[in-house]
Amino acid sequence: MSVAAHRVYLVGGAVRDELLGRAHGDRDYVVVGATPRDMLALGYKPVGKDFPVFLHPDSGEEYALARTERKTGPGYHGFAFHAAPDVTLEEDLARRDITINAMARDEAGELVDPYEGEKDLRNRVLRHVSPAFAEDPVRILRVARFLARFAPLGFRIAEETMALMRTMVADGEAAHLVPERVWAETRKALAEPAPSAFLRALRDCGALAVLFPEVDTLYGVPQSPQHHPEIDCGVHLELVMDQTARLAPGDDLAGFCAFTHDLGKALTPAHELPRHIAHEHRGLASVQALCERLKVPAEYAQLAALTCRHHLDAHRALELKPPTVLALLEAFDAFRRPQRLEPFLIACMADKRGRLRHEDDAYPQADFLRAARNAAAAVTAQPFVDLGLQGPAIGAAMHAARVAAIKSLPRP
Repeated sequence: MSVAAHRVYLVGGAVRDELLGRAHGDRDYVVVGATPRDMLALGYKPVGKDFPVFLHPDSGEEYALARTERKTGPGYHGFAFHAAPDVTLEEDLARRDITINAMARDEAGELVDPYEGEKDLRNRVLRHVSPAFAEDPVRILRVARFLARFAPLGFRIAEETMALMRTMVADGEAAHLVPERVWAETRKALAEPAPSAFLRALRDCGALAVLFPEVDTLYGVPQSPQHHPEIDCGVHLELVMDQTARLAPGDDLAGFCAFTHDLGKALTPAHELPRHIAHEHRGLASVQALCERLKVPAEYAQLAALTCRHHLDAHRALELKPPTVLALLEAFDAFRRPQRLEPFLIACMADKRGRLRHEDDAYPQADFLRAARNAAAAVTAQPFVDLGLQGPAIGAAMHAARVAAIKSLPRP
């Protein structure tokens, strides 16, 4: 088959980001008028399992045959795909989620925009392409995630799209989402510039209560206005998540620690409100339940639980006794896995700053705990071995030396 026998289009995010003047990563292509045999004859390597996707023999970029899809059952997997030479580009673009993702450029560089995605880009609107949007519940999460990315640019969700998302949730589509897809989209959203927009979008359509009931129940729970001028625990969480994104752009691990750090506040007995005594302990069961339900990777689940349990210890770090500081570092296994400390500190700093009129508060606790970790880590076993100590005596001597090293540090 000659190259002229089919047409190739750049599609999706690369086209969208180019029009927005943003850097884009992967470039995806749609091939119209070709068969799998044609692609193989040209040297493309097949990788698609559910539908024909091929890797370019030189660039390694993805080329998918134009296809349509048909709903066959509930949830994300309930689709049948049809890829054939007679499927048009417009039919392929019609199955995409939102109009700004349903644009293409032909080989001459001309924009192909049958669903007015460029207009919606200009108007800063996230709008579904067609009623087929309602057939795939993952699109609820994707729209919320794109809002987390583009809210700082002034984007909003079209009213009719939000209405459709609410109908999908009411019809039970969100309940069919598989845990792996929920986690995958959530993880991406936590790395976006405005993850609070992800929460708000899910809450506005009712999906937050279905997918993250532990988080949804934070809304409406009061906190002391003296310490939390924003009062509402859900609003506080939104502020913390955005502060995390500001402090550590793209760090989804720190973002997840921030996302789950205060779940215990939803469990505070009514008679204790607006105080939240021991919420760092109460929240552990909620963190575990959320992580198990979504099959969250072990490192994320473990660090989230540690952050929930110890974030108040970080806030009090400058007042803690040296042995307690050392115990805190040991709880994170910070000497063998020093990379664990930073996401925790970022989440704690964001917790401090995630309050109205406290956005730029200093957080010297973070630098102190970093210094404490470094000072204690400088204590090694060899000097005590050289002194003739053995077994548990070495560990006891190292512990005492590490406490002394922390004690010697200046405190702001």
